[in-house]
Amino acid sequence: MGGIGTIVIILILVIICIFSFRGYLKKLANGCCGSGGDSVKKVKVTDKDASHYPYSVKLEIEGMTCGNCKARVENALNSLDGVWAEVDLGTNSAIVRMKEKLSNDDLRKTVLHSGYAVTKVI
Repeated sequence: MGGIGTIVIILILVIICIFSFRGYLKKLANGCCGSGGDSVKKVKVTDKDASHYPYSVKLEIEGMTCGNCKARVENALNSLDGVWAEVDLGTNSAIVRMKEKLSNDDLRKTVLHSGYAVTKVI
């Protein structure tokens, strides 16, 4: 009796490990944040003439690791009126151009709402 019970427990543990490993592989295939399959629709900025944006800041952002992260942050910032933002994953930063000056606090909150944190405003 003890041998069959042990075998059943081992089989249950093996099944749990298999499902956990499959979930991990799916996450790897879908990107770091698990959303590679549902690509983020880009917010388009119509005015990309830098001379129309008298204000700009550089935000250092923590937590971005893939193209979906980049798109989320750019979309959040570009959805603000009069803002054109471009994210650089290599430096984990965003250049934010503004037609009207926005407070650093507003920019931080916008990035935070998209799931990331501003570590420095330059």
